[in-house]
Formats: sequence, C-alpha cells, structure tokens
Amino acid sequence: MTHPVRVGVGVGAGVLTAAGDLFFLLVAAVAGAGSALLPPARRRAGALIPRYATTLVRLERRRLAGLLGADELPPIRTAGWRDVAYLAARLLPGALGALAFGLLAIGAVLAWILLSAAVRGELSLADFLLQAVIGLVLLTLNVQAIASVGALDVRIARRLLDRGARAALEDRVRELASTRAGVIAAVDAERQRIERDLHDGLQQRLVALGMLLGRARRGRDAERTYALVTQAHEDVQRALEELREVAWRVYPSALEESDLSQVLGMVAQRSAVPVRIRCDLPVRPDRQVETVLYFVACEALTNAAKHAAATLVTIDIEAAEGTVRMLVRDDGTGGADPSGRGLSGLARRVAALDGRLRVESPTGGPTTVLTELPCA
Repeated sequence: MTHPVRVGVGVGAGVLTAAGDLFFLLVAAVAGAGSALLPPARRRAGALIPRYATTLVRLERRRLAGLLGADELPPIRTAGWRDVAYLAARLLPGALGALAFGLLAIGAVLAWILLSAAVRGELSLADFLLQAVIGLVLLTLNVQAIASVGALDVRIARRLLDRGARAALEDRVRELASTRAGVIAAVDAERQRIERDLHDGLQQRLVALGMLLGRARRGRDAERTYALVTQAHEDVQRALEELREVAWRVYPSALEESDLSQVLGMVAQRSAVPVRIRCDLPVRPDRQVETVLYFVACEALTNAAKHAAATLVTIDIEAAEGTVRMLVRDDGTGGADPSGRGLSGLARRVAALDGRLRVESPTGGPTTVLTELPCA
C-alpha cells in the first residue's frame, strides 16, 4: 500500500503536470488549426504532436509508478494520438487535485484563524472543541478526496494506456510480421552481397589462378615455371582468406567454441584499423544475440576502415537491466548513412530480436553505433 504522504505528493505533482499538459494541448490545438490549410505543415504537425505527447506520457507514467504505486502499468509504447487523448483526460484529476489542495489551503487558513481566536480568548473552550472536531472531519474528508483523486489518476492511465490483452496481441502480431519481412529482406540483401563477393572477388581470382597454372604447365623454362607456381601459391592463400571472410559473413562458426569477446578479438587482429574491445558480460547471452552483435560490430569496423578513414575503433559491451548494450565508436570523418544497405539490414536483424539500433554519424565524426538487445 502506498504511503499517504507519497500519494499526496503524487497528486500535487499531478496538478503541476496537468498544467503543463493543458499548455501543450492549447499549443497543439493552435498549431493544428493554423496548419489545417497547408498540407505539408499539417503532416508535420500531425507527426510532431503525438511525438511530444508521448514524451509527456512518459513523464506521467514515471510519476504514477514512483509516487502512486502504479508499477503494474503496461510497458511504454508509442501510441500516437491515444497519448494526446490521455493527456486531455488527465485534466480531470488535475483539476480535482487542484480543488482538493485549494480546500486544504483554505482549511489551513481557517484553522490558523481559529487558533488565534482561541489564544486571544475570543472563543470558549466548548466552541473551540466543536470547531476543532468539525475541522478534523473536514480534514479527513479532504485527505480521502486527495487519495481518491490519485486512484482516479491511476485508473484513467490504466484505461487509456492499456488497450487490453487482445489489442496488445494484435500489435505484437503486426510487429512480428514487420520484423519478419525485414529479416527476409536483410537476408536477401546479404545473399546478394555474398554473391557479388564470390563473383567479383573469389571467382575472378580462381579464374586468374587457373590461367596462371595453365601457363606454368605449358612453360619450358624451369625458372619461369617456378615463379609462376610461386605466384599461384600466393594467389591460393589470398583466395583462401577471401573464402574465409565470405564464410564468416554467412555465419561466425567460431562462436560455437569461443565467446563474443574472443571472436571479436580475432576480427580485430585482421582489421586494418586498431580496435580496442571492452566486454563486461557476467553471463553469456543467447547465441542469436551474440551473432547479431557480431555482425553489427563487423559492419561498423568495415565502414570505419573503408569509408571513415578512422585511426581507432572502440567496442564497449556491457549488460544493463536485462539487456546487452554494445557501443561501437570510431574517430573517423563520419557521414555514415543509417538508411544504407548494410546498416539498414542490421537494423532489421536487431529489430527481429526486439532490439534497437541507433546510428549517429555527423559530418566530421565521430560515428557511434549503439545496439541494445534483450539478453534472452
């Protein structure tokens, strides 16, 4: 049971946030009416108003959970215009809370007047006791009214922010369908990328190797034949390295025997850019999580080496509140496009595991790639 003082503080804070909600709704109404005649402005207002409403709803939920004991509210999700409707409904408990605290303030003033009159001897003992009993009754009713306002505040939040198990299930089905389509697109893009690597790289090298061995076979000069065979041997080594790189893009088999930090250490040894790795995971996450983190780190390293002219890449991996958090940062020139084929495909892979990938790469750098995934 929530302490009465915390409830009072929560309702009082709700009065203040309701004033902020009212101001936001007025500004949103003016902005919506002003942009009604301009389609671009109307679309922008239609996108910004729900976004800012969701931010205010997050603040309200923290107040409800921290002060009014509403820890069982559903997880925070962007609900668009439903959040705007909730902020409008929140004006009722805000107004009732303001009324209750206003009556409490009036009661405090009357109690001070009564006490001053009793000290000056203007009231008899019987009148003072009668007024004191009436004041205590009214105070009890006022405290109960504040508690009722808090309960109403929580009830409105539950009714408007939790659309029920069926609606949540429908949202989850749509989300899974979207992420499934994204994963299929990411896999197809990765297959095309592997096919290009095999065709433009390994296949061309093997063709050249065959021609080189053919020349060595037809050669009459022993020294020239030896030089051709030596060159063919070097080409075979390079072809094997390329084949190994392609195989690791398909699946990092080293994760079957080593953990993520060790596998990334192997990648760092082959990287053209110095890499600094810090991995603080008390419990090894699921294989799918490690695989996605591996691909994100490899893509970030590839971009840093090929496009960013970076001199150092740092990879920080840690566990926090049931999630695995990986931050890859390079000191390059920046300018990475999150909508590009590589990063967008990784974002879809991360989303398939209910994770989040955020890329920040301003012109001039640095570039940071933040990945958050559930541990299991």
